[in-house]
This record gives sequence, C-alpha cells and structure tokens, in this order.
Amino acid sequence: MSLVTYTVRDHVAEILLDNAPVNALTIPMVDALIQALNRAADDDSARAVIIASAVPGRFCAGLDIAALQGASPENIHALLEKLYVRLCDAQFQLGKPSIAAVTGAARGGGMTLAISCDLVVAAENATFGYPEIDVGMLSAIHFTHLPRIVGRHVAFDLLFTGRAFGAAEAMTLHLVNRVIREPQVLTEARALAQALAAPSPVVQ
Repeated sequence: MSLVTYTVRDHVAEILLDNAPVNALTIPMVDALIQALNRAADDDSARAVIIASAVPGRFCAGLDIAALQGASPENIHALLEKLYVRLCDAQFQLGKPSIAAVTGAARGGGMTLAISCDLVVAAENATFGYPEIDVGMLSAIHFTHLPRIVGRHVAFDLLFTGRAFGAAEAMTLHLVNRVIREPQVLTEARALAQALAAPSPVVQ
C-alpha cells in the first residue's frame, strides 16, 4: 500500500497523503513524501504541485507520537532530521509553485508541511495547531519558520499554548490564502495550480 500517491494531470503534479487514519508522519511516510517532492522537481511535465490528503477529514496529524514512545534516540533523531531538515529542503528546492489543499486537521509537522507551500487553500472546517507542547516536544524549526509569517508574539502564542484554531483565524494570520467549502478545496487548488502552470517555465 502506498503512503503517498503521485499523479500528473494538465501539467500539475498532485501528491496525496494516504496514511489512514490521520496521515501521521512516520519515517516511511516522510521518505515517501520526500521521494514524491523530488520526483515533482525533476518532472518536466509538472509545472505546479499540489499537496493534499486522500484521507477524509484529515490533512496531516504531524508526528506519530505513539511510534516515538519507546523508540531509540537514534530512531527519533532520524525521524526529526528527515521531517524538519530533508523534507523542508525538498519543499524549498522544489523549483515550482506549490499549493497545500488543507481539509480537516493539520497539526505540528503537518501544519509545517502545509504552510511551507507557496499557497494554502483551506476548507472552512479545517483546523490548525502545534500540539507537541502537550507531550513536552517542540521542534526548533517552528521558532524560525512560523515567526516569519505571523510575527514573533503571535507565533509564540500558537507554539506555547498548543491551541487549535480554525481556518478563519488562519486567514487573518496570513497562514492561508483562501477559505472555501470543503468539497471545493481540491477543485479550487487545481484551478489555482492551472493558473500558476500556464506561464512559461522560464518565467517560473
């Protein structure tokens, strides 16, 4: 069973997360994501990229905390290095406009995955948050990544309270570009991707 699917339609690569029930990020899941992003970067037929979920009601729950319990320090370090270094590098070096189509919950590393895209389209009922603080974890990358978007004080509020917040608030914080009804999120992302794919690749 594939944890991530990759397809190209009309010059847009679609990367779908498919790790039910909540798209938790494990080492195999992160490896599959990195592979898909690298494939999109090298795919001349793809001029834009969409990251979305194939699991209803979930975008990505972030780290698989249960899998970390009892894991060796080496395995924990390997997962965090892949999630917060190699995956972020793959997104940064994509070289093509990317869109996150967020439906349901985006948490922790899943939220970082979404807001590291160039554009974010969110469902009205989408929710966001950094709950790692509840289990005594907080990745250092959040302290540099999030403040650049929302400012230092707002970022620390979100990171240290671990509170969940909705798409409307995410819009006011400039974390998402568009908020629409859930059935239309992927359709809207595809239309936006088509607009981004239309110019010459040299312009992009």
